[in-house]
Amino acid sequence: MRIIENIISDRGSKYAVSGAPCASEEAAKALIKELCRRKKFAKATHNSWGLLTSAGPVKNDDGESGAGMVILRMLEREGLSDHLVVVTRWYGGKHLGGDRFRHVQDAVRTYLEALPESER
Repeated sequence: MRIIENIISDRGSKYAVSGAPCASEEAAKALIKELCRRKKFAKATHNSWGLLTSAGPVKNDDGESGAGMVILRMLEREGLSDHLVVVTRWYGGKHLGGDRFRHVQDAVRTYLEALPESER
């Protein structure tokens, strides 16, 4: 799993983005479980994710309402299927309002820009 840490910091909240090739919801859940074996990610407030598969889109907001849909929309725009993208947030104590969606978008964009052409 490719992990890009400390990409965004805003009002105490910190973000990371991760991802890996993945073809099913079951495989996605296994990858999330693997990610959360790292203590830092297990302690995160949210591990929101999205995945486009041949069976259809799958997402999980993990308490960050709407974040999974933001990830899915970006994957659809990019045309990236069978690839899990996870945006992790550590809550910093202050509500970010709508800025949290911009941060999710920026995190996914950072991941996509780092993704080699061979994996697209």
